Amino acid sequence: HLAAELAQRYFPNDVLIALLRPPELWLMPTQGAQAGGLLLKQRNRQGDRSVVIWEVLPPNTPPGQREAFWDEPRGTLRVAL
Repeated sequence: HLAAELAQRYFPNDVLIALLRPPELWLMPTQGAQAGGLLLKQRNRQGDRSVVIWEVLPPNTPPGQREAFWDEPRGTLRVAL
């Protein structure tokens, strides 16, 4: 899940790719649905977004909130696993 502000700022086209880069998951925006990727879906009226990425995660990754930061040089949201 991504908060509306975060999604709008870094994923304005509502599409991303997810790459496993242990010990992190990298979420990278694409230029739109025609470029491929995973679609961010609106969760609520506030504009929060969600995306299904379980296929990319290591086996037995527990659910829950994670620390993340935007890596400007790489254009990626880096999520600690």
